[in-house]
Amino acid sequence: MKKILLIILFCLSISLADAWAQESSRPSLHPASYWRTIKNTTLQCLLCPRKCVLAPGQRGVCTVRINKEGRLYSLGYGNPIAIHIDPIEKKPFFHVSPGSSVYSLAVAGCNMRCVFCQNWQISQSKPDESRNYNLSPEEVVNQVIQSNCRFIAFTYTEPTVFYEYMLDISKIAKAKGIKNTMHTCGYINQEPLKELLKYMDAVNVDLKGFSPEIYAKISEMAKLEPVLETLKTIKNAGIWLEITCLIIPGLNDEAIKIKEMCLWIKENLGEEVPVHFSRFMPAFRLISLPPTPLEKLDEAYKIAKNVGLKYVYIGNVPGHAGESTICPNCGKIAIKRIGYEILENNIKDGKCGFCGNKIAGRWDL
Repeated sequence: MKKILLIILFCLSISLADAWAQESSRPSLHPASYWRTIKNTTLQCLLCPRKCVLAPGQRGVCTVRINKEGRLYSLGYGNPIAIHIDPIEKKPFFHVSPGSSVYSLAVAGCNMRCVFCQNWQISQSKPDESRNYNLSPEEVVNQVIQSNCRFIAFTYTEPTVFYEYMLDISKIAKAKGIKNTMHTCGYINQEPLKELLKYMDAVNVDLKGFSPEIYAKISEMAKLEPVLETLKTIKNAGIWLEITCLIIPGLNDEAIKIKEMCLWIKENLGEEVPVHFSRFMPAFRLISLPPTPLEKLDEAYKIAKNVGLKYVYIGNVPGHAGESTICPNCGKIAIKRIGYEILENNIKDGKCGFCGNKIAGRWDL
């Protein structure tokens, strides 16, 4: 029955996009926030740690933010490139209202430019060179309500680059009782992040490795430290946090680094933050690499468990035992999953249905 429901939701997502959205020709310029004038008409974007310095006509690394006559504008406002209805497990959120449907939205562009990007067709494109929909924040929220979703997810590409659009949608959604979530690379400066978190209910952050060298190599000279600061800020703000780490053969699969990462998570974020080790599949500029060996994923899982993390998962391997939530007290299956489908949910009032142990999460959102 659940498989049939997922198929219906998938078909509905397509029909909703076709019925509700009109293709836009060229995106309009929307005033951007978080920037400063350097000299005359040269400016600096202050949204993310790249802090791009832009002369008139130049764009940031994200390709979304542009200097027009000495002022910064966004090309990513009101023109989503993708709209779908997904299960919340796809984000992935495994400790937030299991089985819920989520209205997912993305705008073209990204400020990380990862060489392994799984959604490179849309994340590496530009808002003014892609096929988009024309939807105001109010129209987005109306669609969410009409689709009977209780959640919005800003996902697929990097939500930071369409910050103003995401923020305006989130404010309206929150006022109407809709929950806001995002899946992000975490590459955002502290001031805009703290403003955004006022309206967020759950965040999943990609932690792409645990060394500055890895970040510089795979993401056009990005840095690790700002991502770690983002993780701490989210946790300290009381927002539900989950972490995804894509394990890439030969790049970030070294056991000692995975252990360092897990220890850092435990010491700085707590042992109850769920960590998803996801299987890499050849994509974008890394099509020559093989998929992640299952042994490497199992190794990462064991390392995290041995370090003391309570909720560890293996993703992109449908049917793997690591997809299910295990009660850290009695060891029984609290939630049994295959892919995005829930076969059993033994959590009652936020507690294990077998032993009564509290299971960390936002089960009642």
